[in-house]
Amino acid sequence: MRTRLTDAFGLKVPIIQAPMAFVAGGTLAAAVSLAGGLGLIGGGYGDADWIEEQFDIAGDAPVGLGLISFVLDDQPALLDRVLARSPRALFLSFADPAPFLDKARKVGVPVICQVQTFRDACHAIDLGVDVVVAQGGDAGGHGQSRGTMAFVPEVADEIARRGSESVLCAAGGIADARGVLAALALGADGAVIGTRFWGARESLVDRRLVDPTLAHTGDDTIRTRVIDSVRRIDWPERYSGRVLRTTFVDRWNDDDAGLRSDLPAQEKLWQAAIETADTSVLAPFVGEAIGLVGAADDAAGVIAMIQADMQEVFGHLTGLTSPA
Repeated sequence: MRTRLTDAFGLKVPIIQAPMAFVAGGTLAAAVSLAGGLGLIGGGYGDADWIEEQFDIAGDAPVGLGLISFVLDDQPALLDRVLARSPRALFLSFADPAPFLDKARKVGVPVICQVQTFRDACHAIDLGVDVVVAQGGDAGGHGQSRGTMAFVPEVADEIARRGSESVLCAAGGIADARGVLAALALGADGAVIGTRFWGARESLVDRRLVDPTLAHTGDDTIRTRVIDSVRRIDWPERYSGRVLRTTFVDRWNDDDAGLRSDLPAQEKLWQAAIETADTSVLAPFVGEAIGLVGAADDAAGVIAMIQADMQEVFGHLTGLTSPA
């Protein structure tokens, strides 16, 4: 299937693997890229040495890197170090990308900008970013509240109205061929998929967490700030994180003040849970699409499955057309 996204990056499928922090390392990103999608290392909070290590692991595979934009505000030298690795793309989220565009453009690195509101989408279009990702609130990880179904076509219409050359991708709740085709039907040129790759065999996720997490449905996820609080990560107020509900999350979700007042003890509990993979405490950053995953697979298997199923789903839709 050929779209503006596949043309822009030389892909076989219109799929970008989300740069999930602490999940998407060089092995996963390389596997996705080699299978025909665009794989991204999740640079997250900007550990430069770790990022370098993951690029080394990815080897010659054409992988990109995702960074939280407000981290770059605090670590301006990190961008130069990243761009020196010639990433296939730079994926920025959660803060104004404007200060970083010129450097990326000078070295020919495409910029992907993920947005959660129409206002931010318009800003990204004004900046002329290469790819705009309209992320709905059903996505795992950090985001806001817009629903994917209405948000994506609203941004698609604005791109068309302005005659912009920015490519559009949809994110949030997409985990299979139906979601990818739905994204294209909504006016996107491709899809960003995170949760479907979260438990992939190449991911960095503790394997003890995979099967218990995949046993849940989208009903078992929630948007919360509990995980940021217990990790002492100061996210902007407008963003919350969608995670799997656990006893720990339910205990503190409506009592952030209480959590912060007992933070030293709760931090110890959280760290102990990491060591033991305690699923009553740890809350993986997964989205509502977790109920569509079913079982872990390798990245190439995920992409091959989506490719095959797209043909079947497309054939079904074609069959719904009334004869002339």
